Amino acid sequence: MKRRGSGGRHLKRKPAPAFWPIPKKKHVWAVRPVPGPHPIDRCIPLLVIIRDILKLAEVSREARIIIKQGLVKVDGVVRREPRFPVGLMDVLSLEEANTHYRILPTHKGLSLHKINNGEAKFKLCRIENKTTVKGGRTQLNLHDGRNILLSPEEEDVYKTLDVLMIEVPSQTILKHLRIGEGMYAIVIGGKNIGKHGKILGIEQVKGEKRRRHGVVLQSPDGEEFRTILDYVFVVGEEEPLISLPSKE
Repeated sequence: MKRRGSGGRHLKRKPAPAFWPIPKKKHVWAVRPVPGPHPIDRCIPLLVIIRDILKLAEVSREARIIIKQGLVKVDGVVRREPRFPVGLMDVLSLEEANTHYRILPTHKGLSLHKINNGEAKFKLCRIENKTTVKGGRTQLNLHDGRNILLSPEEEDVYKTLDVLMIEVPSQTILKHLRIGEGMYAIVIGGKNIGKHGKILGIEQVKGEKRRRHGVVLQSPDGEEFRTILDYVFVVGEEEPLISLPSKE
């Protein structure tokens, strides 16, 4: 039997991600996300977004009513589960208010960034790996849990860590962004999380896996910074395809 707080429906406030804007000492328990497309440390529960970030409700009961009424969409799909995990690059829409947000990384962690109607029609998904499924077909496994089955002629087109611009909710591929020099990217982890700029170079590290290779980027104001390939998320070619938070 699981000890209360170690799993199941319960999560104590102390081990909850620091970027969740909930009081640290006011309550013992926090909202535990249900299993979904994003892990606990890289998501924000829908209830927390409605109650604590957007301030559309004062208490969890009010937030649950809003969500269960079908007033909130994630990537174009109505989500009625208050504990649904919303994560990196997801598009959250409040249809009645005609308001949309994209979940983006900042120096504080994941945050909501307001976007227009046009941007709300697509999202960017990174290819985490490729697997072979029944029948010998190749499947792309994306960072948000999506899977896209490729035709035989497409199998060598897409590479791991490339990014796809897809229409939501249809999942139609609109654009393919290859990871490499000259591409525009945002950092999704490490000490430089939230910074974005053009990729100047990728440096192979002998004995290390590809994801651990070094990357040098240059921000729009000329600052150069470094990270690893695993923390790089391409968001455009010479310019980003999505709006990004202004530098604080």
